[in-house]
Amino acid sequence: MAAAVMVGNVLALGFTVVFARKLGQVGDGWMAALISTYVILMVPGAALQTTVAREVSAAAAAGDPAAGAGVRRWLERLVLVTVVAAGISVLGRDVLATVIGTDDVPWGAAATIPSGCLWLIVSLQRGALQGFHRYRAVGVSWIGEQVGRFVFALALVGPADVTGAFLGTPLALVVVALALTVPLGRLLPHAAETDHTLRRLLMRAGGPVAALALVAWMQDGNVIIVKHVASGKQAGLYAAAAVAAKAIMWIAVGLGLFLVPEAARRARLRQRTDGVLASTLGLIALVAVPMVLLYAFGGEPLMKAAFGHKFQGGSAPLPWLGVALSMLACTYLAVQYHLALHRWRFIAVLAVAAIVQPIVVVAIGAHLVQIAIGLTVVNGSLAVVMVVLAFRIAAHPEEVELEPEDAGEPIGTSETLV
Repeated sequence: MAAAVMVGNVLALGFTVVFARKLGQVGDGWMAALISTYVILMVPGAALQTTVAREVSAAAAAGDPAAGAGVRRWLERLVLVTVVAAGISVLGRDVLATVIGTDDVPWGAAATIPSGCLWLIVSLQRGALQGFHRYRAVGVSWIGEQVGRFVFALALVGPADVTGAFLGTPLALVVVALALTVPLGRLLPHAAETDHTLRRLLMRAGGPVAALALVAWMQDGNVIIVKHVASGKQAGLYAAAAVAAKAIMWIAVGLGLFLVPEAARRARLRQRTDGVLASTLGLIALVAVPMVLLYAFGGEPLMKAAFGHKFQGGSAPLPWLGVALSMLACTYLAVQYHLALHRWRFIAVLAVAAIVQPIVVVAIGAHLVQIAIGLTVVNGSLAVVMVVLAFRIAAHPEEVELEPEDAGEPIGTSETLV
């Protein structure tokens, strides 16, 4: 899973580089605005995927023949929502373009909200497949999505420029959704009636949405703040270094796809759940150490090869950013572990860190290395707290209890914050 996510994100990076050159400076600015809007809309999908994987895995582990019974209904509802959203977006495309800042590409703006809805559908399918432990299908779909996005965008960029390039995203999601229907259809029960409504699922996904949104801010918010406190050239160097350092987060996302359903399964079976967290954290450390060493001793040629000679200056903060993002990767895995066990009070810790981080960046000012060191301190402190809480909470299977109101559902736990 980690390898699949890594390959998928490398392809996404290649997409960014290729179309930046094809669209030119102005077109790339519009494209960046469209993609940024889409990335924001992806957060609920990531949370939904975590929630579905947790629910289905726990039910399957308990031997429930109706595991995943609600998935068909959820998909039907989301398809309807997508169609309605597409119609509204087309009618209000000029308003959307003004809000996003892409007035000259209204049809591209109209595609952003339907793309977010399609991402919800694919995330739901992937979450269900994770719950059934079909990791290969999820991994292949991850890579296939980026390949399809590239192919469709290349085919459409000529006649439609920015809009055509962006339309590669929703078209790729449609193909992936159709492809995942086949393996998922073989696993889902054909239950005529189920009380697992989409509304109830989305309500249960509220905690994951908040948690993953805060992690996303911790990952990318500092880049936005640096643009305000540093010169344009310095901000560009920092942004390039941040992209390079983010590689460890791609691996963490892949490991999280395994961590959530496995921890939920073990919790349901009253087995110790902390072993899977320890294993994934160990893999992060195994990758992070050589990565940071590479950034420290080979950062300059690496930045030159990846971004061009103008970005060699980004090698100065790169090693510290590598450490900071490695710490955030540990936090991300701890967050996914908490979510797998139906925990949510840890979100207060994330919220505090999300407030502290921009304050630290603004206080340091336009000094890239010092900013990276400050982020390392903030992210390192957060990682220590989150990982310690993760190992102390529900480390023993007897501490995981079914909530009375959810006794008939896959899994629920009492909230215990040690």
